[in-house]
Amino acid sequence: MKITICIVEDNEQFRSSLEQIISMDKRYQLKASFANFEDALQKIPHVLPDIVLMDIHLGNGKSGIECVKALKPKHRDILFMMCTIYHDDEKIFDALKAGASGYILKKATPDQLLEAIKELYEGGAPMSSQIARKVVSMIQMGKVDDPEVKNFPNMLMRGLSRREKEILHLLANGMIYKEIARHLGISLETVRKHAYNVYEKLHVDNRVQAINKFFDR
Repeated sequence: MKITICIVEDNEQFRSSLEQIISMDKRYQLKASFANFEDALQKIPHVLPDIVLMDIHLGNGKSGIECVKALKPKHRDILFMMCTIYHDDEKIFDALKAGASGYILKKATPDQLLEAIKELYEGGAPMSSQIARKVVSMIQMGKVDDPEVKNFPNMLMRGLSRREKEILHLLANGMIYKEIARHLGISLETVRKHAYNVYEKLHVDNRVQAINKFFDR
């Protein structure tokens, strides 16, 4: 079954580009595309896609964050990923509090966008490492009270595949790459690739930081 997508974007050229990217990938089905706040708010509840790619600035003073805030409480199963031009800490927190689960820059490549959609659908929280680390850091320092934002580290962990979780668990048990390869009956290069994906998805630089996140330190 294909993952169903809606797009909310007021820029016609960029909206058209997103439509083409989604339509050309066999994993996804474009259900609808909206150019403004009002149409999205009215029609998304009837379409009920799996994922909505939501522009933050929708023109006429309207905000995609406000659109998510209005839709998410009534449609908890819909996953929202914000699309924007700039890194903006305040808007990221506002988006997470509104119920968004991902935050991607418009300059992302088509492959990065498609991978982010896949990660979001699998329970993760696709976001640039720079921003994710800021969010996690503020949570760890106790500067965040909102439950939606505080759940962010768990969302990162849920974005790991079954094999990635298995390798992270073995790393946490003290195994090195060679031992993991032997234990799982896979190549050393495959272990390295999975470990790299773990570090990317958890927004960490090395195994120590990944293990710390595994133990929620």
